[in-house]
Amino acid sequence: MKKRVLFYCQSLLGIGHFVRSRQLLFALRDFDALFLYGGEFVPGFDLPAWVEAVYLPAIKSDASFERLYAVDDSCSLPGIQARRKEMLLAAFDRFAPDVLLIELFPFGRRKFKFELLPLLSRARATRPEIKIVCSLRDILVSRPDQARYEAEVCALMNQYFDLLLIHADPRLQRLEETFGSVDGVNCAIHYTGYVRQTEQIEGQTLVRPGNVQTNICPTILVSVGAGRVGSELIYCALDADTKLDGPRRLHILTGPHMRVEEFQSLRRRAEGHSYITIESHTTQFLSLLRQADLSISMAGYNTCMDILSAGVRALVWPFTEHENGEQMMRARKLERLGYVNILDPGRLDPDYMAAEIVRCLGMPPPAPSLALDLQGAPRTAELLTELLEGKKS
Repeated sequence: MKKRVLFYCQSLLGIGHFVRSRQLLFALRDFDALFLYGGEFVPGFDLPAWVEAVYLPAIKSDASFERLYAVDDSCSLPGIQARRKEMLLAAFDRFAPDVLLIELFPFGRRKFKFELLPLLSRARATRPEIKIVCSLRDILVSRPDQARYEAEVCALMNQYFDLLLIHADPRLQRLEETFGSVDGVNCAIHYTGYVRQTEQIEGQTLVRPGNVQTNICPTILVSVGAGRVGSELIYCALDADTKLDGPRRLHILTGPHMRVEEFQSLRRRAEGHSYITIESHTTQFLSLLRQADLSISMAGYNTCMDILSAGVRALVWPFTEHENGEQMMRARKLERLGYVNILDPGRLDPDYMAAEIVRCLGMPPPAPSLALDLQGAPRTAELLTELLEGKKS
């Protein structure tokens, strides 16, 4: 019989955690999987056929990650929190997993202790043989109470968890760069490589060669992830477009969570310009990147991995609000390797962007100095299997 994995994920502002978790689910085809998702629903992103999904009453946060809100504003936050806790425990009892896989916590999502600590306690009390695993991205956000935060994380990891999976290539990014207490974590720790999206056609993974420059009519793809932040990048790209010469195509993805009024305003701005396409979002982002001559985006984990997979020229504008240095750290390392070019966050103006677009379109496709490990999804499945079989690697 297949082993059973219960996978918890909570997005707050964007959709990156959901997209990465979804890709991991595609790699878990040898497991029976139950996916518990507590963020705002993302339309169009189907889950694998072998995955059962339970969508918890959705919770989101403000841009500074300081306050939680119920997505359905007709419900009180305390009421939704109580309902979510009940649903989590009921799903755990019914599914009886062999593996409990929790995305980010306890390194993040500390505001969700109200449901995760009861879940972890139930798991340890009722299924002593269960394996509990943390799924963690490459870079953590620094905190004003860093020492206390790290001590609390270590205590929770040592109390409940059997394995920490870091979805990164340690040649580029190591956990201790943003979490100094790695030695205080007693469970096994493995780097999986980065998790990237793959394209599927009739069950076969589609692999295309790197981009070939299109001088006749270059395509510029502009994206801002989920769309709750970053709209200024889109407006700047539209203004920069007026300063460009020659034929071109401009394809803009605003993100599924951009406000309807703002999306409609952008669509009106593009009226009369047949070469400009504005869409909310797509499930074929990687395919669009492979067909583009230049990507302009923020520097989130998933977008950067898609840029690396597509081999496309890229201008990235790291999100730096609220003293968030995660995207800038990632972008600087990737720029040094030759994967991307950084748009200076302090110089987001149309003239500067137009000049950078012209410069990047005149460059050859990226020839990075280091080929990063992008096999994080299949390696995660292998490590979970080894954990259940009692193997050490």
